[in-house]
Amino acid sequence: DLLKGGIFLYPGDKTSPNGKLRLSYEANPLSFVAEQAGGAGSTGTERILDLQPEALHQRTPLVIGNADAVVVPGGFSYGDYLRTGSIAQFSPVMNAVKAFANAGGLVIGICNGFQILCETGLLPGALVRNRSLQFRCETIFLKIPTADSPFTSEVPEGRLLRVPIAHGEGCYFANDEALAKLRADDQILFQYATETGDLTDEANPNGSLLNIAGICNEGRNVCGMMPHPERASENVLGADDGRRVFESMLRHLEAKTGVGQAATAEV
Repeated sequence: DLLKGGIFLYPGDKTSPNGKLRLSYEANPLSFVAEQAGGAGSTGTERILDLQPEALHQRTPLVIGNADAVVVPGGFSYGDYLRTGSIAQFSPVMNAVKAFANAGGLVIGICNGFQILCETGLLPGALVRNRSLQFRCETIFLKIPTADSPFTSEVPEGRLLRVPIAHGEGCYFANDEALAKLRADDQILFQYATETGDLTDEANPNGSLLNIAGICNEGRNVCGMMPHPERASENVLGADDGRRVFESMLRHLEAKTGVGQAATAEV
């Protein structure tokens, strides 16, 4: 059996034309990591990680179903021109996600997904306009302050992740009390850094407080991050560092459910 990842589909998403889910890293992170299309002239697929992707439309009713994890992917969702995630948070599926998360289910929001999770209150703080007031599209380095999470456990100690960003509103902001709590509870999972691991202002592409690129909730089962690990999950994309985020999730789920362990051992 394969673990199942539920992946959101929002209307108006630039990465999903005509409301159709595409099997590409742009449209849905876990399906890209799970199955990579073959090369030129190939009609087959190569399984990258043992995971079965399933689409969750934004009108999905109050129950997620049998998904082992939920992904709120990057892109642009309907209503972002008001404030990123401000309309998407009212989608019926978000009620199901809240219930799923509150029951301990694994949830990750990437880029626009991070913004939506903050808007819904599943994560503290907010994402605001980049300090430069420009859309930033580049490759950055991430420092991993802790391996104590289902999203970073497979990142070797001291290892930096080289992954891309693509956002206009990625500046993480929270009040002093919230920031102090994030630090005290070890909830900062990813920070923008130099290639040597220094947390400098120059390495911060958007002005995020404390160079924050990603955080988790108090229960450590909900994560939001602005960088795109799914766009750096294979060497053909220029880097495969982002794959470690998904491998961490899979190892956590395998340990929790027992599903997929045999298949992983055979790879």
